[in-house]
Amino acid sequence: RNGGNFYGGHVAQAMDALKTAVASVGDLLDRQLELIVDEKFNNGLTPNLIPRLGADAFEAGLFHGFKGMQITASSLAAEALKWTMPAASFSRSTEAHNQDKVSMGTIAARDARSVVELVQRIAAVHLIALCQAADLRGLDVLSAPARSAYDAVRGLSAFLDRDRPLDTDIERVATLIASGELRTRVELDLETRGAETGEAAR
Repeated sequence: RNGGNFYGGHVAQAMDALKTAVASVGDLLDRQLELIVDEKFNNGLTPNLIPRLGADAFEAGLFHGFKGMQITASSLAAEALKWTMPAASFSRSTEAHNQDKVSMGTIAARDARSVVELVQRIAAVHLIALCQAADLRGLDVLSAPARSAYDAVRGLSAFLDRDRPLDTDIERVATLIASGELRTRVELDLETRGAETGEAAR
């Protein structure tokens, strides 16, 4: 008799749903990033968030800015979306048909982990670009939580004043996201400001 106690279909379905949801977030971040770097939509920011230069500056027209970062985010998003094919759909019969309905739960979980890691890097690119935009626009436009996130990212990735490799910056900020430290710092800042507001009200 088969009780099916080992069957991990619930794991496969949860992981397949998770990776689709996370990849969709990555896709959204990529599309928002396009609006930030595109001077047709970014409300007065520079093309590809290059540093502001005078029209007669010797280096005018030489910088690529965040063009490569946007292409990177787009390629990472495409790869994340590719991983959203449901692993549960590929159930196989194995072990001389003893396991006649394999859940594929482990593969679905590995796929979900891959998607999460890809989207963490997309989020890192997005945050670095937002910090660049804030520097170009003026930090006075940032809310308190946004300024806390800005400070955390800027501790790992400096303002892009000229083209340079940014792969290390991406990895540092992705680690900041994955570790939960970024969220902790923003939440701590909110709690501190909330307490200060409460004290002032009393």
